[in-house]
Amino acid sequence: MSTDDALEQPARLRVLPQVEWRERARAHRERLDRLVGPYLERRAAGTSHPVIDFLFTYYGNKPSQLRRWHPGFGVGLREAAEYAGARGYHRVDADVYTADPAYLDKRRDTVEFVAGLLGATAGRPAQLSCFGLHEWAMVYRTDEVRHQQVPLRLGHAGTDAVVESMSLRCTHFDAFRFFTPDAVGRNAEPLTRADQVRREQPGCLHANMDIYKWSFKLAPLISSELMLDCFELACAARELDMRASPYDLSEFGYQPVPIETPAGRAEYVRAQAAIAESAATLRERLHRACLALAATPARIDA
Repeated sequence: MSTDDALEQPARLRVLPQVEWRERARAHRERLDRLVGPYLERRAAGTSHPVIDFLFTYYGNKPSQLRRWHPGFGVGLREAAEYAGARGYHRVDADVYTADPAYLDKRRDTVEFVAGLLGATAGRPAQLSCFGLHEWAMVYRTDEVRHQQVPLRLGHAGTDAVVESMSLRCTHFDAFRFFTPDAVGRNAEPLTRADQVRREQPGCLHANMDIYKWSFKLAPLISSELMLDCFELACAARELDMRASPYDLSEFGYQPVPIETPAGRAEYVRAQAAIAESAATLRERLHRACLALAATPARIDA
């Protein structure tokens, strides 16, 4: 039985012996270290990275928080004293710790919002015609550059010309809110936070990166295996996002996806569609987990 399946059967607690959960926790940490090791090395050296750092600075999640493995709601850990006092946990037996139903109660509004957003997003067709222009719109007609350590690949005038040559079709409010004032009116539709559930669609790179955000917000109710799958996809989406951006990232080893050309736009759509396909599976897994949590009573029997 997978951890995701366990969420669908919360009526009785399933307890993992120490040898099993410690092995899963070890595998989780090793996988995470492979993903974030370079980030930690740069941080230790006092340097930054315009692509990867975003996943920690924007989302505000620390690698140390990601390192703690969680089995998800409905699964107990035997001989797990290190979870005593951990946020969202309680002890149900002399040496068994599990995610606390009282903590789930506190998070029900978030669980229900995330379930509604994921379900609504999944129910729409993917739009693959934005070409990543949201990053270009964030520097349109301004001398301010969000990533000061890297230059604009086409310069300011060339960047503005690209924005003016195509339509802006952004559907993600958290990207749209960083548009420059001159770019806001060029978007196909105005976006607001209140319209988020009604607007987000499964082709959007940022909506697909956000699956990781939502999975993290629901820890420890969601399994770390699922959360790390979402994080890995967010890494891939962020890379495409910045390769298609107006920035010259060749110094960091990233070849541009030149969306100002027909060939570049075709390359972007292919990569965007592949990420959307992977995201659809993860969105469904997280949506199913949220629905199970929302339907779970506040008490389970040990």
